[in-house]
Amino acid sequence: MVAALAVAVALGAWSLRDRVAGGNGLPEQGAVTAFGAAPAHRAPACAGRPARAPRELRGMWITTVNNIDWPSRRGLPAETARAEFRGWLDLAVRRNHNAVFVHVRPSGDALWPSAYAPWSEWLTGRRDGRDPGWDPMEFMVAEAHARNLEFHAWFNPYRGGQPATVGGPGPRLDRLAPTHPLRQHRDWVVTYPSADRPGSRLYFDPGIPEARTFVEDSMLEAVQRYDVDGVHFDDFFYPYPEAGQDFPDDATFARYGRGFADKRAWRRDNVNTLVREMSERIKAIKPWVKFGISPFGIWRNDRTDPAGSATAGLQSYDDIHADTRLWVRRQWLDYVVPQLYWHIGFGKADYAKLLPWWAATVRGTRVQLYIGQADYRVGERGAWRDPTELTRQLALNRRYGVDGSVHFSAKQVRADRLGAVSRYSAAHHAGPALVPTMAHLPSTPPAAPTVTGAHRANADGVTLTWRGGGATSFAVYRVDGDAARLVGAARGTGWVDRTAPADRPLSYCVSGLDRSGNEGPLSAPVSVGAR
Repeated sequence: MVAALAVAVALGAWSLRDRVAGGNGLPEQGAVTAFGAAPAHRAPACAGRPARAPRELRGMWITTVNNIDWPSRRGLPAETARAEFRGWLDLAVRRNHNAVFVHVRPSGDALWPSAYAPWSEWLTGRRDGRDPGWDPMEFMVAEAHARNLEFHAWFNPYRGGQPATVGGPGPRLDRLAPTHPLRQHRDWVVTYPSADRPGSRLYFDPGIPEARTFVEDSMLEAVQRYDVDGVHFDDFFYPYPEAGQDFPDDATFARYGRGFADKRAWRRDNVNTLVREMSERIKAIKPWVKFGISPFGIWRNDRTDPAGSATAGLQSYDDIHADTRLWVRRQWLDYVVPQLYWHIGFGKADYAKLLPWWAATVRGTRVQLYIGQADYRVGERGAWRDPTELTRQLALNRRYGVDGSVHFSAKQVRADRLGAVSRYSAAHHAGPALVPTMAHLPSTPPAAPTVTGAHRANADGVTLTWRGGGATSFAVYRVDGDAARLVGAARGTGWVDRTAPADRPLSYCVSGLDRSGNEGPLSAPVSVGAR
């Protein structure tokens, strides 16, 4: 995500390693995991073999700001942009992912026709808000679902404008689109230096209640209009601090401080209110839509707070006013994706120490833990020149019962530097996985499908067809030795098993899943002969 790049320079000249700034890379004895366990409600067998399917969220961030991932450049023709996006989804399928996290509101803009925000310049190549003539959100959600990928809409709530929109003694709001809300509500504007580019960045003032409500409304518009599976924030709320610069909200604090003596506590309360209200409002609109946040990996250091992690870096609680631990404990989130962008054994922020801290933080809550993985760092000096670093991190995730991973970013997954992606994919993502279920979301497991056809299609594998109403998606199991293992998942009523062995008869079963991933009973088994 953009945070992975911006965080590296958000404290002036400090590098990511310097900012967050031992360990042997192993969890304590006795760490356990339920990874891959079959849900208790599933029919137990296919053709007399136990049915097994891993449950793990696997995804990648597709970043639009600065054209990091998609579109590859501003102002692409619509069909070129669409073809590029299909390519990213096809990459996700090849890597056995089951979700994408797509940047749809990078900076006070929108990748859909919005009543609250202008069109994104990263799509159109213009800042005038001109309509590109198509609806990217509608297209992206449909294409993701066609590949049975969850679509999580990724928003930056308070960012209002990229650098270079400020000049002279005050904000250059004339460089924003004429319909930009900050041009219409100049009292909502706050400027703050930008670490990743010269100049300053524009923000919606988080302390103004009307601005917060407007920002919420602008994001909820997408939830209302599109069939998204999740709403996703990263770590940008109040900006990362610049040396010698305070966020200029004294006047807002004086007006809206509501009795807070400490401005920093008030700022945290502003962010807490946004998170809580978004959680409540999403569920009021569509109870099945998941809400998750990918925060900076350190809440507080244990030298500051005994409840903190054994780290010595920037603290989200103190430095960007994000009380990430509270959000988990209050269960305002369905999932949390801490950005653990440091290697095992890094002195100031050791992956092997932060991971158990986050696992302990979610324990006893309904919040699922996914980890933000630093694919973008592969090939850097030191530990990141080891192509097995991410493989070892995913192994630790499994031992601690982590529910999944999200990789930053799509371009790095495709680049496969040092073969690192191929290594961890072979070790941990060799086959498909179903998304983890969330017991508090609506649950309507569908009836067993009826398989209507199973035949070999020359060298293409085995083609299966079925019917079964009420299911959002389907899981396909193939008997392999002593178990029936998940070999595919699909929407629609057919699938081709291109990995089917040709030299022996095979048996298959199919199950249906509801919108929340809850699985119904397996179909009766069907068999095909050897080729």
